Amino acid sequence: MMNSDTGSKVRVARERTLENIHAAAIAEFSEKGFQGATTQAIAQRAGIKKAQLYYYIAGKEELYEELLQKVLKVWGDIIQFDPTLSEPEAVLSRYIRNKLSFSFDQPELSRIFTSEVLSGGHYLQKYWPQATQNIVGKENLIHQWIVEGKIRPLDARLFIMHIWALTQYYADFAVQVKHMYGNFDGDDIAREHIIGEVTTLILNGCRKGDNA
Repeated sequence: MMNSDTGSKVRVARERTLENIHAAAIAEFSEKGFQGATTQAIAQRAGIKKAQLYYYIAGKEELYEELLQKVLKVWGDIIQFDPTLSEPEAVLSRYIRNKLSFSFDQPELSRIFTSEVLSGGHYLQKYWPQATQNIVGKENLIHQWIVEGKIRPLDARLFIMHIWALTQYYADFAVQVKHMYGNFDGDDIAREHIIGEVTTLILNGCRKGDNA
């Protein structure tokens, strides 16, 4: 019979192996997409045999969907218009900071979503209705700001899409950023500078002109 100490060690070991598998899968799917990734490569990255891998996962497709849902859940949790803030500058600044921080901290996980979109988005079919609902909510708030004269008239949906494109760049093109701007991994000053520049660019793009 397994005692509590032994059971605890087994649990810890299993959790550590699962973490290694997830990290390996994120790297593999991010680099090669679903079609190019193999369970053999994931097992090698995780430091285990392929046969061992199937003690922890049902299969490549299930693992891929799990990671895809993970990034969607994180975005659903942190990349929203904060309801506790009312002014456009505060709402947009928080939104941009959250999105860029995720792009900086987890570019590989973020790129799994991009890779799936580029391959046709088969595994995202369940996601689009919720995504559309989310963007409509943001659109409504932006339209309210326009009516209240807080920002200039603009295409709200395109505005949101442009924020997404600009912030997602730092995940999808992290290698290019490294070479063109410099490797800022762990450099808080550089990160804050980029966040500030992107935020200023977007806020200036929606401000009312002096003659408006």
